Order: sequence, then structure tokens, then C-alpha cells
Amino acid sequence: MLVNVESVSKSYKRGTQKIPVLQNINLAVPEGEFLALMGPSGSGKTTLLNLIAGIDKPDTGTVKVSGTDVTNLSESKLAGWRARHIGFIFQFYNLMPVLTAFENVELPLLLTSLSKKERRKHVEAALDVVGLTDRMQHYPNQLSGGQEQRVAIARAIVTDPTLVVADEPTGDLDKVSADEVLTLLDRLNKEFKKTIIMVTHDPRAAEKAHVARHFDKGVLE
Repeated sequence: MLVNVESVSKSYKRGTQKIPVLQNINLAVPEGEFLALMGPSGSGKTTLLNLIAGIDKPDTGTVKVSGTDVTNLSESKLAGWRARHIGFIFQFYNLMPVLTAFENVELPLLLTSLSKKERRKHVEAALDVVGLTDRMQHYPNQLSGGQEQRVAIARAIVTDPTLVVADEPTGDLDKVSADEVLTLLDRLNKEFKKTIIMVTHDPRAAEKAHVARHFDKGVLE
């Protein structure tokens, strides 16, 4: 299994209150899977995604990705591990407005030892996959929402990550743009064999996935 989540629980403190978000979650995701995590807002699906991506740590239980127990890594090791293994796609793109599409996609590569020439090759290949080579010198405010999300997807795959995690990737898009993004994720999975875990509350988005799992009040059904 590429991802193994075992007996994971997570709570957050609000003042003196302890609010449970995840309760004894077990999840196994094989390599090459396209998994949709569904459920209403506040059900715990984004929290689980953050634990798998090493952004957060569980209170109890373990999270292993590609054999690495990410719950045991120090913060500095986690940062390096995420840079190598995880490609992030967010609902609101998270592009840098002062950087061109090319520069936004190049950002994760600046942490690597690649030469400028090698970085350029990787960035152009990633933008080609998302169909935006003709927009590489445009700034985010010169792009449509759908194009911005496709730039964000190029940024997520430019390092050739082990795992792509997508948090409501179509949540801020109109139907046409959402369909384009979902078709692209489907292609990344089928053609490029990327393992994808996508959080969504949109049944249309979940239809693109191989498997859909439902959250209800912190419990995975």
C-alpha cells in the first residue's frame, strides 16, 4: 500500500474544550489509486488529508506514506519529505500574484539541486500536461479561475511527487472549468499513474475517482 493510516485520532482544543475531529480512522490506499474522500463541511476529511500530507500530526495512530512513518519525522525532515513526495492542489489555487505562471510552477523546484536549464525543462513539461504552455508568461490576474487551477496542478506535479492531494479542487470553479480540472486529474491518474487523494463534497467530482469513501462526524464509512 502506498498510504497506510492506522488507528488515527485527532482532536483540536478550543479554549478548555477538546473537540474530536477524527476517531480511530483506518485507511489503505494502493499505488495508482484515485480516491475521493466525501462528507459535509467539518466532517474531518481535510484534517485526514493534512495528516496524510504531513501538514499535521495525529494525537494517536500512525500514517505511513511509501513506507515512511510521517508521524515520527521532525519538522525539518517533514518539510524536505513533503517537497519530494507530496503535490498539493488547493481550492483557492494559492498562486503568487507577483509571479508568472512559469515562475509559480517553478517554485517547488527552487528547493531542489536542479540547474536552471533542468528546471525550465520540468516546468515546460508540467505546463504542457495541463495545456498552458501558451500562458506561461501570464500572471494569475490575467488567467481565468480554471486556468489558475491548472497552473496550480502543474505546480503540484512538477516535482513528480509520489502522491497528489487535492482539497476541493473544483470548489471555486464553474461547471466547465471544473470538468476540465477533473478530466486533467483523471488523465494524471490513468496516463501518468499518479496516486490521487481528493477531498470533495461534489458528487460529480467524486465520480471521476475509482473509490469514494464517506466521512460522517469524524468516522470513515
